[in-house]
Amino acid sequence: MYEIYVVSYLSEDALVNISELFYGSVTVGERGQVVIPAEARAEMGIKPGDKLLVMRDPFHKCLSIGRIDRMRELLDEFELAYQRFAEEHQGAEPE
Repeated sequence: MYEIYVVSYLSEDALVNISELFYGSVTVGERGQVVIPAEARAEMGIKPGDKLLVMRDPFHKCLSIGRIDRMRELLDEFELAYQRFAEEHQGAEPE
C-alpha cells in the first residue's frame, strides 16, 4: 500500500502522512448538526462557544471546518503558494 504525504508551503520540512489527518466520520442530525470528534476538538483547541468557519472546496463537493484564526493561517498559506507560483511563472505563455 502507498503512503501519501502532505507538505506545507510555509515550512518545507513539515511533512505529514495524510492518513494521520483523519478523525473518522460523523453523522448529520435532523437539524444539520454534527458532533466534532473529541480527539479532533482537543488537537485543534476547539472549545464550547468557539466560532468556526465552514468553507466549501471550489472544485470538490466537500467542506472544511476550522477555527477562524486557524483558517486565516490556511488562507495565508494558499496566498503565499500562489505568490511563489506567480513569481516562478511570470511571463510564461498560457497553454
